[in-house]
Amino acid sequence: MRRNIGSPGTVIMSARASTLVEIEKHKISAIIRTKDAQLAADAMGAAVAGGFRLVEFTLTTPNALELIAEFSKRPELLVGAGTVMSPSQAGEAVAAGARFLVSPVCDPEVIAEAARLDAVAIPGTFTPNEMIAADRAGADILKLFPAPPDVVEYVTAVRGPLPHLKIFPTAGVDMDNFVDVLRAGAFGVGFVRSLFTPSDMAAGDMAAIERRATEITDRFTSLTNR
Repeated sequence: MRRNIGSPGTVIMSARASTLVEIEKHKISAIIRTKDAQLAADAMGAAVAGGFRLVEFTLTTPNALELIAEFSKRPELLVGAGTVMSPSQAGEAVAAGARFLVSPVCDPEVIAEAARLDAVAIPGTFTPNEMIAADRAGADILKLFPAPPDVVEYVTAVRGPLPHLKIFPTAGVDMDNFVDVLRAGAFGVGFVRSLFTPSDMAAGDMAAIERRATEITDRFTSLTNR
């Protein structure tokens, strides 16, 4: 969405459109889900130190709105909310600073509310029928969830007849396959447990998370610089 402001020919990009551009640019997202708010802050801080610029806090994480507000103060970051299950949650997340709203399912009311709030809607879908339904409901990007066993083959197969779909797999994406997933045409990818491994989270090993984040972002940079 764009709108003209001021003199003829002046075009200002909406927040939603600008967010889409930023997501397409950065492509790799760090997604945190934990029962400990401080651990979520520390772990996401480690991911950011390792180079991630797209970050998502699931609303099932304690104090998620406060974390969104805190991280959204950093101008280099694009912050989103995950597990958004209602229009009211969408409103709270955007008020806290979220610029994109991710759901595990497709709820047309949440998609419509995201559009009203000028935020990017990323509902959860799995089958091609679900993807088309979400796309027609106004979704900006389609979260592929849960990821199939061979996410590369699945993305390739779906985008064959439906190349216009912006598919964003989460779960099932790891350091070994994410480059191939992007080459298959995925709009972006999300790292959850493959970045924030249960063992590192349990041990509070932020250094290990930062090293893994750095390796992922370095591989992504190498891909985009080719």
